[in-house]
Amino acid sequence: MHLWLIPILPLIGFLINGIFGKKLSKPVVNIVAIGSVLLSFAWVLKTFSGLYPLEEAHVEKYFTWISSGTFNIGFDLMIDKLNSILLLIITGVGLLIHIYATGYMAHEEGYYRFFAYLNLFMFFMLILVLGANFLLLFVGWEGVGLCSYLLIGFYFTEKFAGDAGKKAFIVNRVGDFGFALAMFLIFIQFGSLDFATAFHAAEQMPKETSCGILTGICLLLILGATGKSAQIPLYVWLPDAMAGPTPVSALIHAATMVTAGVYMVTRSHAMFNNAPIALEVLAVIGLLTAFFAATIGLAQTDIKKVFAYSTVSQLGYMFLGLGVGSYSGGVFHLMTHAFFKALLFLGAGSVIHGCHHEQEMSQMGGLMKKMPVTAITLFCAGFAIAGLPFTSGAASKDLILEAAYVHHPWMYWLGLLTAFMTAFYVFRALFWTFFGEYRGHAHPHESPISMTAPLMVLAVLSLGGGFINIPHWLESMTHEHHPHVDTLIAMLPFAAGFGGIALAYVMYVLAPGIPEQLASTFSGLYRLIYNKYFVDEAYDAAIVHPLEEGSRELLWKGVDAGIIDGVVNGAGKTSAGIGGVLRRLQSGSIRNYAAWVVAGSILVIVAIGVMGGSH
Repeated sequence: MHLWLIPILPLIGFLINGIFGKKLSKPVVNIVAIGSVLLSFAWVLKTFSGLYPLEEAHVEKYFTWISSGTFNIGFDLMIDKLNSILLLIITGVGLLIHIYATGYMAHEEGYYRFFAYLNLFMFFMLILVLGANFLLLFVGWEGVGLCSYLLIGFYFTEKFAGDAGKKAFIVNRVGDFGFALAMFLIFIQFGSLDFATAFHAAEQMPKETSCGILTGICLLLILGATGKSAQIPLYVWLPDAMAGPTPVSALIHAATMVTAGVYMVTRSHAMFNNAPIALEVLAVIGLLTAFFAATIGLAQTDIKKVFAYSTVSQLGYMFLGLGVGSYSGGVFHLMTHAFFKALLFLGAGSVIHGCHHEQEMSQMGGLMKKMPVTAITLFCAGFAIAGLPFTSGAASKDLILEAAYVHHPWMYWLGLLTAFMTAFYVFRALFWTFFGEYRGHAHPHESPISMTAPLMVLAVLSLGGGFINIPHWLESMTHEHHPHVDTLIAMLPFAAGFGGIALAYVMYVLAPGIPEQLASTFSGLYRLIYNKYFVDEAYDAAIVHPLEEGSRELLWKGVDAGIIDGVVNGAGKTSAGIGGVLRRLQSGSIRNYAAWVVAGSILVIVAIGVMGGSH
């Protein structure tokens, strides 16, 4: 089926725009960038329809990539039920984001460079999900890390963008170190990094009731996933990723990079199933991340920050689903989240574009009349993330919560509280932005059709995407059984969603003075939440500043200037001193040279006489 065409098409788009884009017109850049992703999406559809129903993985082996003794890695690509979902999401949602970006970035510098980076991002993400072994997955994993650095720091003349790009790159390296160690252990234990070989061998191993090799491997994989998918304690890079252009935020937060950790854990479910301790750790990390990030979202005033912390929280839900054994629920929520989160970010970008780059919601309000298409589509995304009945978010989130209830009831109740907060802070943002009187100074306007058309498509998917029966599609692969819970337990998430929306409506539409009163009454708590619990400041104080000071004082002044420069400069000064003495011998005077010859001859004669006398 020529799977190699799926990633190679965006790579060609990257090469054309990256090499020749400066000389190309914007319409040609658009055709290359969008066309390459459109062709890739079309080839995914053709491949999927040709292999449906994909009861077995289809693997294509192209060439031996690395061969050293017993270590053999092939450039092998595969497609199965799991990554077919990811391929459709990446190319489909990625295509909509590319189209949207033509309108959003129309007046930006570096237009061709932006689309070259987007295409390269797509290439590496497709390699990540198509790879048939851990090493090829890791190549894509590192590639999207590189592209996130380039895209988050796209406005490189601005210090905040450069800092955000570096932060994303460095924090992800911490997680990637864990992933690399996991691969070493996988090869040592199973003699191969091929998925089929390693997973078949893992399935034959007994469940580890205490820590063992599988548990160690899975815990290291979790470390990698917490970095890429922004879980506690490595979540701090993702909210800062909004420093890049809004289409970048949508691509990273919804369709590509942050889903990599969820995909990698699900792909490795054969190992995790026999390492229940690691699964428990995964569930706890996911639940705590979901709750923690949701509390931060309650107090943010930057519309993109609200949705950024929402991403962290929703990723926590996905990890909770995986940790309680609902792999299909986690992947299902990955898919529905791609729809409504891409819509939330692109809708936020439409608002920012219409308000002339204003991001503070305190400077918005009353935009329903000015931007009706953006408003209606964003409310569709809000209904989905709040989990209202018959929306995509309800179908996937409820599946996770029900599995959590069967696993540990306390996880369900904390997840339910998180769902209530999610509905509240998302609709707080929507009501604050679109209702009431306009509080800004610009002249807001609706975005062009190139931006609103993708919003409308995503709105339909956000509402109806839950009818795509992903759990049934995956159950034969993950071998899981969906739990049955009481009707009350199944209905409470709906009540939490409606409750959060109702409270937001009261506080930001009916009685808009309440939030200020509460912030004043609970000023200490409000400042704590608004400042994100000062986690970034704690990292700076405990890690960043000591490293900077240590590098400056010890490595630069001590080692570099003191030792290395001291040795090099000392050698130079010594040579110069010796040379200064010896050059006096080269006076140019024949009398001096004759005197030196006579003196030297006398010394030689005396030395010979002394040596002869000693014998």
